[in-house]
Amino acid sequence: MKALRFAKTGSLDELKIQEVPRPVPGPGSILVAVKAAGLNPSDAKNVLGRMHQTKVPRTPGRDFAGIVVEGTEAYPVGAEVFGSGGDLGFASDGSHAEYVKVPVEAVQPKPRALTFEQAAIVGIPYLTAWRAVIDVASLKEGETILITGTTGAVGDAAARIAKRVCKAKVIGTSRRHTDAVRLRLLDYIDALADLSAGPISLPEQIRAETGGQGANVVFDVVGSSLFEPCLQCLASGGRQVTIASSPDPKVTFNLVDFYHNQSHLIGVDSIQLSFEDSGRILRSLLPYFESGDFRPQDDPVPVGFDDVLSAYRELAENRAKAKYVFVP
Repeated sequence: MKALRFAKTGSLDELKIQEVPRPVPGPGSILVAVKAAGLNPSDAKNVLGRMHQTKVPRTPGRDFAGIVVEGTEAYPVGAEVFGSGGDLGFASDGSHAEYVKVPVEAVQPKPRALTFEQAAIVGIPYLTAWRAVIDVASLKEGETILITGTTGAVGDAAARIAKRVCKAKVIGTSRRHTDAVRLRLLDYIDALADLSAGPISLPEQIRAETGGQGANVVFDVVGSSLFEPCLQCLASGGRQVTIASSPDPKVTFNLVDFYHNQSHLIGVDSIQLSFEDSGRILRSLLPYFESGDFRPQDDPVPVGFDDVLSAYRELAENRAKAKYVFVP
């Protein structure tokens, strides 16, 4: 079969298209013919050597949707499935190939409401958002959540989960007028904070929006200069969940204010999700995908083997103009 492979890390020049043997599934695993596979920034970072758990040589790729060609009683040949998570693409070969071997607990039936391409790009954004909002922050009905980066895939997924599942008040953020106009049309975002004036104004806006109380939960998908202002947005005993650190991984904040407010700071790394946890979360998400409440933020742009290396470079250089999906 044809697959993307890298034998060592450190440069995207190491990523090649190669012919490799088709995987052979063992007990408890299935073989899926990949119809589409998500292309995430973490895939490029993987090749660049930023994922310490990666073992080479390796085929990258975390998300996928496809058709079972060697299955089990639960997922027989011909079943349409999608999946993500675990060590896929890091310590075991991933989905950027014509076939992928995965543990049976890593997959769920492909939502009928989604195409293969759409199903292949919801994994990481929705797994990350669910882990942060539901599993870690334990957002409750009637609480208020501030979500930074609501213009991105993870922030959009978090907003949908917070509104549809938790029935919380959702405050999003925008930096540009065009983003604000679009976000105000979404029925799962209740209010917006304007970041164009700089991070310093964010706590003032959130206090004004919440009657001086602050947000019960902040989901910070940006980090860096927004980290401390987000902490200042928390209500007493509030929880801040963070998943990002670029461009500067080092931050500072007032520790006295932090403990007097009885704040909680929690980190989430979706790469740490096991296959079992990923399967559990995808199973919880399925009814919302089927109903149309949850879906990709934007329809993906397919790229094949001819263009996938260029797409990797765009992701690595943060200049991707669309959400790409790999179609072998």
